[in-house]
Amino acid sequence: MEQTTFNLALPVAIGSDHAGYEYKEEVISYLEGKGVQVKDFGAHSAESVDYPDFAHPVAGAVESGDYAFGILICGSGNGVAITANKHQHIRASICWGDELARLARSHNDANVLCIPARFVDTATAREMVDIFIETPFEGGRHENRVKKIACM
Repeated sequence: MEQTTFNLALPVAIGSDHAGYEYKEEVISYLEGKGVQVKDFGAHSAESVDYPDFAHPVAGAVESGDYAFGILICGSGNGVAITANKHQHIRASICWGDELARLARSHNDANVLCIPARFVDTATAREMVDIFIETPFEGGRHENRVKKIACM
């Protein structure tokens, strides 16, 4: 498990509810501009929707190993994180700043970044995405802790 990094030869899975729709579109454009393949699991408008309808497919896609990692965006980040973390091999982390994104990866080996659209600006969202992608899992003392997260 040490030094886990993302395989960006695989696409990134992304989803949002209505509150995160505009940020999702911004993040997709940003990633595609950097040459990263992105699969949009919806929502496809700012019309009111239920966040689990998008969080479960993103989490399932990451869990299957077909996607490098996931990004979920809703108003607070809580709903999508709670939903995604129901999946056995998902470690979804709500981040609202650079240091949280860095620690989610380096200490927790998070594989889904949850962004609270109502609490960060788009520049911060883009910075967190970069940090999440670029930060490897440290392993070491954190490895045993991460192994204890899964319920068996």
